[in-house]
Amino acid sequence: MPELVLVIEDEKEIRDLVKYNLERAGFRVATAADGEQGLEAAYSSRPDALVLDLMLPGRNGLEVLRELRSEPATHDLPVVVLTARGAEMDKLLGFEQGADDYLTKPFSPRELVARIKALLRRARPDRAEAVIEVGPLRIDTLARAASFGGEALKLTLREFDLLAFLAHQPGRVFSREELLRKVWGYDYLGETRTVDVHVRRLRVKLGETHRVIETVTGAGYKLASQPASSGG
Repeated sequence: MPELVLVIEDEKEIRDLVKYNLERAGFRVATAADGEQGLEAAYSSRPDALVLDLMLPGRNGLEVLRELRSEPATHDLPVVVLTARGAEMDKLLGFEQGADDYLTKPFSPRELVARIKALLRRARPDRAEAVIEVGPLRIDTLARAASFGGEALKLTLREFDLLAFLAHQPGRVFSREELLRKVWGYDYLGETRTVDVHVRRLRVKLGETHRVIETVTGAGYKLASQPASSGG
């Protein structure tokens, strides 16, 4: 059965445009015009991906995203947020709440379809890969599950991708630009703060005192070769 994409967008013209292009690309599409309807649709239809406008009547997109990320059934749902042109703060807030990707309006429907396909490919790897273990960190890339010191980590799709990428080569330093290309899959044209936001969120979930992801001043980030299993 084709994958289902939920589109939460209050502007009918944009909603219809997105729906048309997604259906042409072979997806099933469900739509909602506000945040409350969107949440109901997300819980009832269990979509494979979500396109979410941030400027919604009633409950705005950030509130919707925050609730979805707090629920076990939807915490790793791939989410592309739509923002107003040049609204950098909206983008950063969206990433803080767990968005996986964003597009600014006006946007190319073809690019939106490509981004959704890229997210879904990452969410469902085509083949099994070995379990990655670095000290107390354990990542099962097929099951898309991660734990630290035996405690399960509740990660979004993009957080998991970033952590798994770093864990493949512990100790190696990656620049923000390289992480954007290799984890996000395309250039963000200078949006390197996106990486900083996701690293900050990962550090909170891993435990700040464990120093799992290290900052290398002027160079980028690396996963510690031997992450500490306890604070100190």
